[in-house]
Amino acid sequence: MTDILDVAVIGGGASGLMSAVALKLLNKDLSVAIFEQLPRVGKKLITTGNGRCNITNKNLQPERFHSQNPGFYDYALSTYDNFYIESVFADLGIVFTYEGEKAYPYSLQASSVVDALRFSADQNGVKTFLDSKVTDINSKGGLFEITVSDKLYRAKAVIIAAGLFSGGEKTGSNGSVFNLMKEKGYKTVKTTPAIVQIKTENKITKSLKGIKVNAGVSLYKNGKEIKSDGGEVLFCDYGLSGPPVMQISREIPREKADYKIILDLMPEYSFKNVLDILNFRLSVLRGRKLENFFTGMLNIRVGQQILKLAGKSLAQSVDALTKDDIKTVCSIIKGMEFAVTGTLGFETSQVTAGGLDTRQFDDKTMMSKKDKGLFCVGEILDVDGDCGGFNLSWAWASAICASFGVINFLEGGI
Repeated sequence: MTDILDVAVIGGGASGLMSAVALKLLNKDLSVAIFEQLPRVGKKLITTGNGRCNITNKNLQPERFHSQNPGFYDYALSTYDNFYIESVFADLGIVFTYEGEKAYPYSLQASSVVDALRFSADQNGVKTFLDSKVTDINSKGGLFEITVSDKLYRAKAVIIAAGLFSGGEKTGSNGSVFNLMKEKGYKTVKTTPAIVQIKTENKITKSLKGIKVNAGVSLYKNGKEIKSDGGEVLFCDYGLSGPPVMQISREIPREKADYKIILDLMPEYSFKNVLDILNFRLSVLRGRKLENFFTGMLNIRVGQQILKLAGKSLAQSVDALTKDDIKTVCSIIKGMEFAVTGTLGFETSQVTAGGLDTRQFDDKTMMSKKDKGLFCVGEILDVDGDCGGFNLSWAWASAICASFGVINFLEGGI
């Protein structure tokens, strides 16, 4: 049995590191320890933003976040907004740079964000226990007993920042603490991969593998459009990827349904505009082979695939195109359809949708309504954001919010 800790932080990812750092900045005399099951902290954080770490976003609008208890996240995100987050990181030595609304470390290295948090934690006396998997948490005699392998630790307060399933085992995201919380009687919301690549019937995507197009992306469920976005889409052997595809992906596995993705390959143009362009090309490109009909208009291979879908042979002359053919080709350009078969799953997802039902927690402190002194932050809660720095914003904001809550709890305020 070790000495009693003031605060035990379960998980050394983004929200766990921020929780520990914020606690020590608020009260340097607190005894704080992080328990991380991997050999190092921040492993998943290092991979965010393609290794550049999209720390936050200038516009943390509520509509960019999702939960079965909408509004739970409003207080934390409005109180500890992007300006607050930037000021915290400035104190840790991180200089921000912006690409549009997205904030990154000026170094464009996610590892520098991990290091800044780690250095601050070490400098301020946070104890970090690596290769330390928490297997049980119990409240006993006004304290929490945390079982780590064959060791027992005691703490006055616990912050659970253990994450969920996104990234898989390689990032320590196995949901073990989430499952432990379920065993303790906590209600949960179904977990599914979000911000993840989408699998489709892949005959077309496989033939176009590696090609990127700028497209409007619409997701249909049982024939009704439910989500749309736009930007760079990547054709893959399994289906579709790219920011707009991953942005709409959280909607797919929520329930069994007939899902389709429709790509608008010329989103800046109306159907009539595209039809006029095609009819003009038909008039000026006569005598050219169809395989070259889209040269200068669309990616050659994409254009050839469109003509095949329209039932045309690429060896034919442009003269073989009829007015009806042109309308068919236009329809495909403005609505290339793919039947969805699923996603690539948690292993490649950037975040997990679902988690612990937030109705069991106080939105201004992140403290459990069931177990006083136990706080949950970050991904383990049923809050997820869109792609663009929103999920890390939630990690930081919920962690800082909980840190203030812990201080108040330890001082007898709550």
